[in-house]
Amino acid sequence: MKLAKVLVPAIALMAFALSGVPVQAAQKVKIGVSMALFDDVWLTLVRDAMTKWGKAHPDAELTIVDANNDTAKQTGQVENFLAQGMDAIVVLPVDTAATGPITKSVTKAGKPLVYVNRLPGNLPQSVVYCGSNSIEAGIMNMEELGKCMGGKGNLAILVGELSNEAAIKRTEGIKKVCKEKYPNIKIVREQTGNWKREQGKTLMENWLASGQEIDGVASDNDEMALGALQAIKAAGKLGKICVGGTDGSHDALVSMEKGELNNTVFQDPVGQGEKAVNAAYLLAKKESNPDVTDGNKIWIPYQPITKENFKSYMK
Repeated sequence: MKLAKVLVPAIALMAFALSGVPVQAAQKVKIGVSMALFDDVWLTLVRDAMTKWGKAHPDAELTIVDANNDTAKQTGQVENFLAQGMDAIVVLPVDTAATGPITKSVTKAGKPLVYVNRLPGNLPQSVVYCGSNSIEAGIMNMEELGKCMGGKGNLAILVGELSNEAAIKRTEGIKKVCKEKYPNIKIVREQTGNWKREQGKTLMENWLASGQEIDGVASDNDEMALGALQAIKAAGKLGKICVGGTDGSHDALVSMEKGELNNTVFQDPVGQGEKAVNAAYLLAKKESNPDVTDGNKIWIPYQPITKENFKSYMK
């Protein structure tokens, strides 16, 4: 009887080994992803890239949830991931100034953490960031927009969500170029449109209705820029006001093809989405990642899109 107890599991293990299936094959790398918002054109592209990566990696299991732009909800989602035993966590933060509790919880639990797209105000060396250097987008946008404005005139700035590092740094880049390269461009309006097309449209309508003369609009993203263009067209001022954005979205490129939007900046959503979950995957497996530079960052470079090269970005 004792011999039977030994032989049965031994035979079962031998059969499993002969099948050619690794012992650890059933153990998938579980990655929890908390997205700031699902209902966003550009962030949807990031999420789609993550999902596509997951389908290409059968040994990984992705769970992607929507924080609905709610910081408390996002923190709760991460706590749930930890309770569920996720092997790694990826966060596209709602508020880059409020990531402290998330970072503390995940690192205390000894799990890998990757932030994507929006750089937290505090990033410990043990935590990875995957995204672009936001100030560069503002610089590229304003350098091209300044050419359209002839290096002078009145500028309005459409700012993204004020809690986002991307909005803060892109706006900083716009102002830096105005100060250092285009001193004859005066900033006359600056207000948040919260990344939304409709809010960009409303702000532009109000600015035009106030009688303020505006020669250019620098937007922190394409959606607000396209909203501003709707208001400009309705006011019969198309071609008289230069508008520049950031993201390189499909709608922005179509607008450039029509001769409406002057310029934009390509921000690679596929690169950010794929490399963020891949970084979490490799960290969970304790494998090296050649994409990581500067100690704990994966930089996805911006690319300026102009009247001369926009067609090469159209698909």
